[in-house]
Amino acid sequence: MKEYKLLEKKPTRHGFGEGLVILGERYDNVVVLGGDITGSVMTSLFKDKFPDRFFSIGIAEQNATTIAAGLALSGKIPFFASYSVFSAFRNADQLRISVAYNNVNVKIGGGHSGITVGPDGATHQSLEEISFVRTLPNMTLIVPADYEETKKATIAIGEMSGPAFLRFGRSPVPLFTLPTDEFVIGKANVLQEGNEVAIIACGIMVWEALYAAQELWKRKGIRAKVINLHTIKPIDNEAIVNAAQECGAIVTAEEHQVHGGLGGAVAEVVAKNYPVPIEFVGIQDRFGTSGEPDELMVAFHITWKEIYASALLAIERRDKGNLRQVREVKNVALFEEN
Repeated sequence: MKEYKLLEKKPTRHGFGEGLVILGERYDNVVVLGGDITGSVMTSLFKDKFPDRFFSIGIAEQNATTIAAGLALSGKIPFFASYSVFSAFRNADQLRISVAYNNVNVKIGGGHSGITVGPDGATHQSLEEISFVRTLPNMTLIVPADYEETKKATIAIGEMSGPAFLRFGRSPVPLFTLPTDEFVIGKANVLQEGNEVAIIACGIMVWEALYAAQELWKRKGIRAKVINLHTIKPIDNEAIVNAAQECGAIVTAEEHQVHGGLGGAVAEVVAKNYPVPIEFVGIQDRFGTSGEPDELMVAFHITWKEIYASALLAIERRDKGNLRQVREVKNVALFEEN
């Protein structure tokens, strides 16, 4: 099995900020709008480098999104970033109508997402935005796995045409991808080959998935395929269907509600094309709470241990299904003989 090394821990928000600076250097029409939390979501890096192309809108997410739409219609490439609870939900109407309905070239950064925002607590722990944003027509939605991938994703959405939403976090998380690793919007990355169970993850859960796969091999001799599904929309149908066909059992993992997020998106593809048992690792229909990031991941049952256990359960369900099919075939054969 291929082993991925933990290079260091680094916040994904830093990748977003540094990606903005690279875009600003490449394109004169890239502009950034801030909402009084530029240091938190790292748009301050762009502000320091290109002060004439940075606009402080204040604590007014709805206004910022509407202004961004106008800037896009004027030929600019506007980025607006805030905490994901605000940039996805407080301005949901503006995101839906001003941006998605008009199909304008606005890029939204959803920072401090998930429960790993930690002590900020339930009101600031956005656990539902994937399910909302992915339903918006014309919208691209990306949930990168680490700092390096977030930087690539930021550059990629800046260079594509159309609305996009990028979900990233505050706390330092494992950095394990390399600058040379491929990143293509809409194309999942297969990080580990296997044919007994497929683990499909996004965001910080990709590292947990890799660790779970390693433990499945060491403890059970199970070869798990690990897929980094960084783009939730447009989703990589081919990668998901191939995983279902090759493995016959799937586990999804996300730092998000189990309802309507990555797991829901994968289930839609599987149900339509190649139904197999699926287990879902995520937040189980509850709000967050205050605490340290690592403690919260344990408390909310979204660690490699839950992925490991879910993989065993998915395999068991698959194998029981196969046994039923064998019995049914035998019963048919006996009936025909009689």
